[in-house]
Amino acid sequence: MQQIFNFLIRNSNRLLFLLLLGISLALTIQSHSYHRSKVISSANFLSGGVYERINRIDEYLNLRTQNDELVLENARLKSLLFNKEDTTKLPLPDSIKGVKPADIIVSKVIHNSYNTHENYLTLNSGANDGIKPDMGVINSLGIVGVIDNTSPRYSTVISILNMKSQINAKLKKSNHFGSLTWNGKSTGFVQLEDVPRLASIRKGDTVVTGGQSVIFPEGINIGTVDKIQTKENTSYYFINVKLFNDMTNLGHVYIIKSKDREELINLEKKGKDE
Repeated sequence: MQQIFNFLIRNSNRLLFLLLLGISLALTIQSHSYHRSKVISSANFLSGGVYERINRIDEYLNLRTQNDELVLENARLKSLLFNKEDTTKLPLPDSIKGVKPADIIVSKVIHNSYNTHENYLTLNSGANDGIKPDMGVINSLGIVGVIDNTSPRYSTVISILNMKSQINAKLKKSNHFGSLTWNGKSTGFVQLEDVPRLASIRKGDTVVTGGQSVIFPEGINIGTVDKIQTKENTSYYFINVKLFNDMTNLGHVYIIKSKDREELINLEKKGKDE
């Protein structure tokens, strides 16, 4: 106790100064709104910083518990998913541009490449389902590609994002035809070539499959005119077409049987031979 009194006596002047300073600061803060707001703001800043750090520490200490809970939840959801029947299969449409439901096969894309110059898709349907090479593949938004090869249960598709792909297409409003290709650059655009410069074209015009195709029915959506260029020393346009489809995100598709394909090919071949 004696040491405490000795400390107070030795530092009486300093303690008195600090006491008076504290009283003056308190009176100043109490009587002036500006100073009071600054003090409150500073206190909130300090306390907020402290609370934030405490919360981070608490979250870090609880990470293991939260991870254990997430693992259990994922296991439960996967168990439900793996034991549930696939209910996402699309019903057959009534018709697609005059194609009967009996000539339409519903399938699902199980692999899709779109980052090379020659892209392909794989479907979970094959020869056992009636799929043959050169059948057209579309979805609700537009064309997807053409069947390339089949196995009993699977089939591969030449994507429209393939530099070897060549499909007959036309301008919907004017019926001027051209050849649909891909230049290997953007996954959102294809090119329509050999459209005569006599055609009236505007940005935003719809491009659809043409009547000269033996793979796709006429009038299947493809995309819209995005950019129009003229080929040098020719009388044709070169048109950049923005696809309706997002070719990087494909789910279920329709495969279209073409019963008239062989008949048309044989007829055209016969005409050439003569």
